[in-house]
Amino acid sequence: MAESKISPLAPANFPNLLPVPGVEMGAMHAGFRKRERPDLLFAVFKEGAVAAGVFTRSKAPAAPVDWCRAALKKTGGKAHALVVNAGNANAFTGDKGMKAATKSAEVASKIVGCQPEEVLLCSTGVIGVPLNGDLFEKPLGRIYDGMSGAMWREAAGAIMTTDTYPKGCCRVATVEGRPVVISGIAKGSGMIAPDMATMLGFIFTNAAVTHNCLQKILSETTDRSFNSITVDGDTSTNDTCIAVATGAGATYDPIDDPDDPRIADFRAKFEEVMTDLAQQIVRDGEGATKFVSITIEGAESNEAARIIGKSVANSPLVKTAIAGEDANWGRLVAAVGKSGEAAERDKLQIWIGGQHVAHKGAVHPRYHEPDAAAHMKGQEIDIRIDVGVGEGTATVWTCDLTYDYIRINADYRS
Repeated sequence: MAESKISPLAPANFPNLLPVPGVEMGAMHAGFRKRERPDLLFAVFKEGAVAAGVFTRSKAPAAPVDWCRAALKKTGGKAHALVVNAGNANAFTGDKGMKAATKSAEVASKIVGCQPEEVLLCSTGVIGVPLNGDLFEKPLGRIYDGMSGAMWREAAGAIMTTDTYPKGCCRVATVEGRPVVISGIAKGSGMIAPDMATMLGFIFTNAAVTHNCLQKILSETTDRSFNSITVDGDTSTNDTCIAVATGAGATYDPIDDPDDPRIADFRAKFEEVMTDLAQQIVRDGEGATKFVSITIEGAESNEAARIIGKSVANSPLVKTAIAGEDANWGRLVAAVGKSGEAAERDKLQIWIGGQHVAHKGAVHPRYHEPDAAAHMKGQEIDIRIDVGVGEGTATVWTCDLTYDYIRINADYRS
């Protein structure tokens, strides 16, 4: 498959990600991909680091997903390393898949001196092709010998598949008067409708928190970030987001309560990183030319609002209208109506780019379509819908559906 041009919605540059004390990493080409580009990431964490994870709820999870779930349960969240390969999802590969995953964990554990269960695994790429476990040994050793805490650009590039640019984000929070770094990378472009908790996200910090605290923060922020995006409505077999906290440099005991006021700033900055990475995935949606924010108000609950938002965001008719720069608000009405959640037809309101389009179940008397059409010609599309039944609200992010999406996926394996 030919390389895709960089998304027109991509950031101008890869951001400056600060090193996270207690985290080192490296990447190289190991042969998992046909093309000669980095396809293997190896990261190592200091002794005492804890990890949390959210994973796909697909009924056909990949071997690395099964491995990570079992490993985190067995160790109580203890983690010493992360291995990620791109080009092969190691999904629907039966016993061979788990044997390859196990071998990669064993190789990594020998290199860093820990138990295999302390090595977390992720894979991304083609489904149904057996993963060659023999490809891990020499490359992991070579990566380990050249690791540093600053190879974020290389790490983000090594986990890409159809992505057109590497994705990263960094924030600095304050805990007990001391700075705490939160740096994260992610991949994703197609097969994006995470149900978790092909997307992967990795967040690293030197905050001192327990596994249970980190898990609660990750789970909650995932719902408002990675679980609030969609490119094509397809959930991957490999969707995973892993957070690692090293506690390096902390002068306080690990915090166990996610509501502890000492980590309020950390929680806010952690969610900023998660949201930024999630939105970058949408901005790199396969064939995308427009970034779309859909805010739902007046729903029965926040979860109902998110479901309605995804119904709108996943509608092929809505997405193609946006691609065609057509302010066809009737398609928004239809997508709300099919969501299965409560909505009051005669109270329904719609705004496009801030303009009041529909009011009390009909077109607004001052609606001026040329203004809405002008908004649709931009790269940033804002849609707001009030369904008129309650106080629930949510924002979902998506992109348009273009001819290029079909082209990219029609020859994905070639």
